[in-house]
Amino acid sequence: MHLHILGICGTFMGSLALLARELGHTVTGSDQNVYPPMSTQLENAGITLMQGYDRSHLQPHPDLVIVGNAMKRGIDAVEYLLDEGLAYTSGPQFLADHVLKDKHVLGVAGTHGKTTTTTMLAWVLDQAGLNPGFLIGGVPLGFSESARLGGKYFVVEADEYDSAFFDKRSKFVHYHPRTAILNNLEFDHADIFDDLAAIQKQFHHLVRTIPSTGRIIAPITETHIDEVLDMGCWTPVTRTGFAVNDQVELSAELISEDGSHFKVLHFGIEKGEVQWTMTGQHSVANALATIAAAEHVGVSIQQACDALSNFGGVKRRMELLDTINGIEVYDDFAHHPTAIETTLDGARKRLGERRLWAIIEPRSNTMRMGSHKAGLAHSARVADEVIWYQPEGLDWDLQPVVEASTNSAQVSQSLDQIISRVKNEAQSGDAVVIMSNGGFGGLHQKLLAALKA
Repeated sequence: MHLHILGICGTFMGSLALLARELGHTVTGSDQNVYPPMSTQLENAGITLMQGYDRSHLQPHPDLVIVGNAMKRGIDAVEYLLDEGLAYTSGPQFLADHVLKDKHVLGVAGTHGKTTTTTMLAWVLDQAGLNPGFLIGGVPLGFSESARLGGKYFVVEADEYDSAFFDKRSKFVHYHPRTAILNNLEFDHADIFDDLAAIQKQFHHLVRTIPSTGRIIAPITETHIDEVLDMGCWTPVTRTGFAVNDQVELSAELISEDGSHFKVLHFGIEKGEVQWTMTGQHSVANALATIAAAEHVGVSIQQACDALSNFGGVKRRMELLDTINGIEVYDDFAHHPTAIETTLDGARKRLGERRLWAIIEPRSNTMRMGSHKAGLAHSARVADEVIWYQPEGLDWDLQPVVEASTNSAQVSQSLDQIISRVKNEAQSGDAVVIMSNGGFGGLHQKLLAALKA
């Protein structure tokens, strides 16, 4: 069957393309934003990519068009497929119908940490010899690709974003997980959700689909998740956290303040230890959820801890790109104030007194709408130097964020200006964290080239 995917370079759709190819289908795709690492992965897999959304991409007619959720009415290819009566479906529906059926699905949901936790869980199950299938909304460093079919178990990044222009339900409603991680819950995606309650409603739709013989894993500290579960819950819930009490089944005791070394306790009794390259309390919380989910399918806590100690991480999640003249340059996907704050906090605890630079592009739809602007100055407060990039299309001024900052901060509208400042002022021992959920105009490689020069 010939499948054509509209929006193929999105992290979810790109991973879905790899699964469709593994199922034996011929896969082609169109996208407006073709950039690494996803474009590289798809091209290496022999998948033909086309720039833009022209109707000619659907000629001759494919057997099925998989429509990404970035597609809207008025786009040439969308109007053509409707006018021609072509068969089409959403990405989540295709995944449910062709991949997830008859598998034990482990879903990872939450506002933050989905990609990293999904990768952790797939890694732990793989190291335990369970040959899991997985779909990860990013490029994992421990696997050769971001998706594979695998065997009985399938780990999926369960996103709350909508499915398609013709299906406004959250993606995760399609997945019917037996094991579900609900990592955290905050207001996000202001372009499709009016308020937090609207997101909670979708999360409760997910909870309704989890069988009574399944398992929900949730932190003890997340009141917004508690409110979802209070709407009705028919599945046993495993609680994780940093406190040791009767409610918390799995807890962590930090050995290193930066989260790179910690003990794992089961109802207060030590069961394992993790020493890894990840940092930040949020990474430890993700690890606890991973261990609990793996335990539900038969992986011991000790086995999971040993696997996590060898975990390589995910591209664009505090990924060290290079160290040049003693200056470390990192790439991070953070696109929400909480993600910015927790990532920089982990970096600060690891770096100690070394100078920390944060270069941030507010690029997500919610950021562009200004929904999070009140929390931005606070989110980057632990960095020594903050450069906020004012991208084209941002409808509000970042200067008030700078004025509300208690640390050194500035706004820049030029990538060249950013590169020049870092090149001239950064010194050996500094760490530069570039934060964006997009390509950032190629800033990463341009900065590396400038520092090398």
